[in-house]
Amino acid sequence: MIRERHEHGFGPFYTPESRILILGSFPSVKSREASFFYGHPQNRFWKVISAVFNRSCPETFEEKRVFLSENLIALYDVIESCSIIGSQDSTIEDVEPADLHQILDNSMVKKGIFVNGGKAYELYMRFIFKEIGIEPIKLPSTSPANAAYSLGRLIEIWKEKISVPE
Repeated sequence: MIRERHEHGFGPFYTPESRILILGSFPSVKSREASFFYGHPQNRFWKVISAVFNRSCPETFEEKRVFLSENLIALYDVIESCSIIGSQDSTIEDVEPADLHQILDNSMVKKGIFVNGGKAYELYMRFIFKEIGIEPIKLPSTSPANAAYSLGRLIEIWKEKISVPE
């Protein structure tokens, strides 16, 4: 496969009431095709986050938007554009980081930043932390490539770490 330059392709999701921000690294091919977060059917994000909030798992685009709004969650990615092979985080180069000010200035996210996986954490610390000054909480990746964590273990860890600030 060939490394290609890609733009994020769709913006952040947040509402003025959002209190936590969950950041991935960069949207997968399936997510870019769907123009929404965690679009790959094998990614466990929606199963994990619905279990964390003790809700049924949203299926449709609209159900996902409602779920995020009702649970005060903003979603985005650390990278706005990069060169990447397919969806492989390990191949990311030439990073243009996302500007999180739009979310932070127009929501209630003041702390409560979580990163979905080690690559998202690494990139956040490298490109965003100095500007934003908010240390993120690293969560194990919900990616199907993260076979070291069962669904149950992911849910357990995410439940321990995620809380919605007042």
